[in-house]
Amino acid sequence: MSRMNRLRQCFDTLATTGRTALVPFVTAGDPSVDTTVDIMHALVDAGADIIELGIPFSDPMADGPVIQLSSERAIERGVSLTTVLDNVHSFRQNNQNTPVVLMGYLNPLYRMTFSVFATKAATAGVDAVLVVDSPPEESSEFEACLKQADISMIRLVAPTTTAERMRLIAKNAGGFIYYVALKGITGAGSSNNETASSLQRIDTMRELSGLPVAAGFGIKDAESAAAWAQVADAVVIGSALVTRLAECSSSEQACDTVKSFLAPIRTAMDNVHK
Repeated sequence: MSRMNRLRQCFDTLATTGRTALVPFVTAGDPSVDTTVDIMHALVDAGADIIELGIPFSDPMADGPVIQLSSERAIERGVSLTTVLDNVHSFRQNNQNTPVVLMGYLNPLYRMTFSVFATKAATAGVDAVLVVDSPPEESSEFEACLKQADISMIRLVAPTTTAERMRLIAKNAGGFIYYVALKGITGAGSSNNETASSLQRIDTMRELSGLPVAAGFGIKDAESAAAWAQVADAVVIGSALVTRLAECSSSEQACDTVKSFLAPIRTAMDNVHK
């Protein structure tokens, strides 16, 4: 199954069953280098449909304190972009079906060179990338390398994005659209009150791009996940999970934490569609 097909198959299957995709985010290398692959498998066992794996970076400007600190800890442990790709490759030894999206910033990819990164990511089994500081106007070289490697480029849409820019983003996006569910950084506040006003914007992005729309930023528990599951095709939850994982001292504890945290969220999201 190709990388683009893996994402498409995931959303097609969910659509036939009337379910919303659960997309947990974790930072590679946190709480330890050796736990990442085990955590990825635990995420799937706990009901994750897509995994968003963070590439540690020294200046993650779109992320709140929780994910910033997780990046710092991972970097202190020596986690690099190569480590992250190795994690995905190891995960693929036992899981060929769950899409993996890498989330990060442009600098590490640029340093590796876009063409080398795209080739290595494809070999490892990466399905898509989300690079928050790579706008469509400045991404032609990067996008060309990803396209050649059959890797999707996830694009962000914010509550403040203009209609004109939404059309530009829609033309350059792949995999799915990531809708920022609130104004601010990841993990900031609650997004429950913004779902109603976002419904039209999400529908517009679906129409413009022909892609599913995932909602993220500020979604932190079963209640907020269920609210967004009513309007989006996928729900991304990160900071709340990263906070809990930071307290784990072993792989077994981390995997248990993943399952206990995601179980009520998965149930709440599925109950929305019953």
